[in-house]
Amino acid sequence: MLQAKYQKRGPVPQESIEAVTVEQPALKEGEVLLEILAAPINPSDVLTLTGEYGILPPLPAVGGNEGVGRVSELGAGVSGLEVGQTVLLPIGIGSWASHAVANAKGLVPLPNDADPRQLCMMTVNPPTAVLMLQQFVNLNEGDWVIQNAANSGVGGYLIQEAKRRGLKSINVVRRESALASVEGQGGDVNLVDGPDLHKRVREATGGAPVHLAIDAVGGEATNHLANCVAEGGVVVNYGMMSGEPCHVSPANIVFRDVSLKGFWLSRWFKNASKEAQGKLFGDVIKQIATGQIKSTIAAEYDVSQIKEAVAAAASGERNGKILIVPKR
Repeated sequence: MLQAKYQKRGPVPQESIEAVTVEQPALKEGEVLLEILAAPINPSDVLTLTGEYGILPPLPAVGGNEGVGRVSELGAGVSGLEVGQTVLLPIGIGSWASHAVANAKGLVPLPNDADPRQLCMMTVNPPTAVLMLQQFVNLNEGDWVIQNAANSGVGGYLIQEAKRRGLKSINVVRRESALASVEGQGGDVNLVDGPDLHKRVREATGGAPVHLAIDAVGGEATNHLANCVAEGGVVVNYGMMSGEPCHVSPANIVFRDVSLKGFWLSRWFKNASKEAQGKLFGDVIKQIATGQIKSTIAAEYDVSQIKEAVAAAASGERNGKILIVPKR
């Protein structure tokens, strides 16, 4: 078995992790051996390596929080699963690996004929996009929503989910070269960020009110979005790609009653009922399996290339997700 392990954290994430060979453990009762088919590298994974994420696993640890595997061996007492079944990996299993051992009861069967590269990204980004459009503002068909980091994994899903709900999206990126990727996703208005963003948004929408803004960048970019929303509008932050705290001017908070809220998927899962979680995942699985939603993939790496993969994921100069796809 090949695993991407780290025993320390530091400011340069790829320097903390390396591929190591370990012996395959014997299966205990109720366990199965999984071949990992695909696993993404998310911004939260990079922040975990640098020590800046909200939850940090004890060291040493295997990288990767989500992914998809195929059952290759059954332990004693396992029922309801067969060899060859595609399954969703439990969150935090350490998915940057060639194989993993898991308790059969924690595995969710997935369609065997669906693309595992798309399925492997279903646990974090699609639910984040769906919930941020649902949880903060009551949006109706035809309403506008604005987001930055629109060329990110969450950004792409948010464009697709907004379109599915009949919403119109304003999609902001930080560089000109990223515009093509969001235009290809079907965004209604696509712009490069800047201090005059609110003026260009007003012109592009004909002055239509924007009540919800989604921020993954932080820093001054947060205030650029706050300038765009209507009086009483909400800015929801879920990331800090700039590495800076969110900045919102007193003029927006005091005089325009703009509020800044945060969203963390882990907290939602902690508080949501099993029924709500099941419904959300059921909808996401169906949409991915039928090709209704998908994410752009920038590059694929083997576990042995984990340092190069993490460096690519940490870079801002890419369009699409970096995946770990173990070679067979």
